[in-house]
Amino acid sequence: MPDEREVIYDPLIELMARFENVKAVDTSVDPFAELSAEDRLKKHIIEGIKKSLDAHLDDALKTYEPLAIINDILLDGMKTVGELFGAGKMQLPFVLQSAEVMKAAVRHLEPLMEKVEGSEKGSILLATVAGDVHDIGKNLVDIILSNNGYRVVNIGIKQPINNILSEAEVNNCQVIGLSGLLVKSTLVMRDNLLEMNARNLQHYPVILGGAALTRGYVEEDLRSIYNGRVFYAQDAFEGLHLMGELCSETAENPVKAEPKAQVRVLSHRLPDRDPELYVFDGTKSAIEPAETVPDIPFYGVKKRTDFDIFELYQYINPVALFRGQWQYKKPEDLTNPQFTAWLEENVRPIFVRKQRELANIMKPAVKWGYFYCQSEGNDLIILQEDAKSERCRFQFPRQRDGKRLCLSDFFRSTESGEVDVVGFSIVTVGGEVSEHERNQFADGDFQEYLYTHGMGVETAEALAEYWHKSMRHEMGFGHNDPEDKRLLFAARYQGSRYSFGYPACPNLEDQSMLMELLQPEDIGIKLSEEFMLEPEQSTSAIIVHHPAAKYFNIK
Repeated sequence: MPDEREVIYDPLIELMARFENVKAVDTSVDPFAELSAEDRLKKHIIEGIKKSLDAHLDDALKTYEPLAIINDILLDGMKTVGELFGAGKMQLPFVLQSAEVMKAAVRHLEPLMEKVEGSEKGSILLATVAGDVHDIGKNLVDIILSNNGYRVVNIGIKQPINNILSEAEVNNCQVIGLSGLLVKSTLVMRDNLLEMNARNLQHYPVILGGAALTRGYVEEDLRSIYNGRVFYAQDAFEGLHLMGELCSETAENPVKAEPKAQVRVLSHRLPDRDPELYVFDGTKSAIEPAETVPDIPFYGVKKRTDFDIFELYQYINPVALFRGQWQYKKPEDLTNPQFTAWLEENVRPIFVRKQRELANIMKPAVKWGYFYCQSEGNDLIILQEDAKSERCRFQFPRQRDGKRLCLSDFFRSTESGEVDVVGFSIVTVGGEVSEHERNQFADGDFQEYLYTHGMGVETAEALAEYWHKSMRHEMGFGHNDPEDKRLLFAARYQGSRYSFGYPACPNLEDQSMLMELLQPEDIGIKLSEEFMLEPEQSTSAIIVHHPAAKYFNIK
C-alpha cells in the first residue's frame, strides 16, 4: 500500500500553474495621479479611501474655501454614494465607509472655517421613542444625514415626548424624527403626535421609521390624526430624500402630505390582548398529546457563565448576520451561488476578524430552568414543585381560523390528570458590547459600529440556539438533533423555542412572568418599562418539547 503522505507532483510546477494567469499589479501607481483636485476628493468619498485624504484636502484648499470643498465637492460625492446605494450598486457597509471619510474630511476642514449662519442644509432631532431600547436604525439615519450636510441632534433611546419636544426647541430643529422597533412603539408614536396636537406644535414636520411601521399606517392612520405633516421613511436614504425636500421648501412650495380624512378609525392594532384571540370556545387544534413527557431534569433555575466564546460563534447563522444584520444584499447581476461565493471571499474574513476582536468583550451568561405545568384552554399553568399548586399562568392567544393553534395545546391538559414539563431560558452576551459599539459610533467608525452591533445581536441568538440544544439533551432527546448546523438554524429538531413578542406569543408583557421565574438580574438582565430585555444583546424563550411544536403565526 503506497504511503498516503507521498508527494506525487512537483510543488513548484503546481504553484506556477495556479498563478499562470495572474498579472502583477504595480502598487507604486498612484490611483489619484491623473485626477483633478476635485475628482480626487470625490474618489476618496465614493470609494471610501482615507489614505492621503488630508494631503488632497490641503491641495484643494489652494483653490477652494473650506466650506466650498464641503458643499460643492464632498457632498456631491456623497450624493453619488446615495445614488449607487439606491441602484443596488453599493452595499451598506461601504456606504458607511464613505461616511467615515466624509466625517474625517469635515474634521480636517472645520478648524479652518468660521461658523457661518445658515451654512447647514437643515436640522433634525432624532430619538428612539419611550420604552424602546433599539438604536441601530436611528443611528444609521444619523450617519447618513450628518454626512450629507444636515445638523443632527441625536438624543438616544427611550425618550419621552416631553424630552423630545424640549430638545427640539432648545436646539432649534426644523424636523423631528422618531424611531422604534416594537409594535408598541408605533402606538407610542401615535400618542406623541396627539400630544403635539394638544400643545399646538404641528409646525414640526415628523418623519417616522422603524421595523414595525408600515407605510399605510403612517400615511393613512397617523397622517389623519396629526395636524401637521407626518412622513414615513423606510430607510436612511428615504429620510435623506425627505429632509432634502422639507429643508429646501418655501412657503409657496411646501412638501405636501395626503389630505386628512375628517373622521377615521385607526386600523393598526397591537397583536397582544386582542380579546378575540384569547376567548376559548372549546374548539382546540388537532394537536395530539406527546407520546411521552420527558423526565424533569431538575425543578427550578440554574445559572452558567463559563463559555468558550469561539464555540458559541459556531452557532451564528451567517445568513442572518451577513445579509440581515450587516445588510449585504444580492446585486441583480449575480446569481445566488455567485453572491454566496462573493460573501465567502469578502465578508467571511470580516466575520473571522470580529470574532477575535470581540472575544474578550462578549460576556455570555445563561439562566434556565424547568417547571411542572398543565394547560387549561388557552392558558399554560406553571405549577409549584409539588406539581399540584398553581404558581403562575400564561394566557396565550389562539389562531382565529386555520389550525387554531395555541401554545398551550402542546402540553398535557388539566383534564388529562397528567403533569407536563416546560422549560424557560434567558441569555445575554452582556452590556459591554453595547458600550463598545457606542464608542465606535461616537468615534466615527461607522462601518465597525455596524459590524459590532450585528455580531452582538447574532452572538446572543447563537447562545440561545446553543443553549436550547443543551436543554434538549437535558430532557433526553437531543441525540435526535441533526449534525449540520444549517439544519439547526432551520429548527430541524424536536420541539421549539418561542420568544415573547414574536408571532406565536406576541405579548411582551409575559416577559415579566418569565423574569419572575428565572430571576436573571444576577447575570445583568433587567426589564424595561415596555417589557424589553436590557441589555439589547439578550433573548428569552419558552422551551416546548412536543414534537409537533413549530413556529406559527397567531393571525
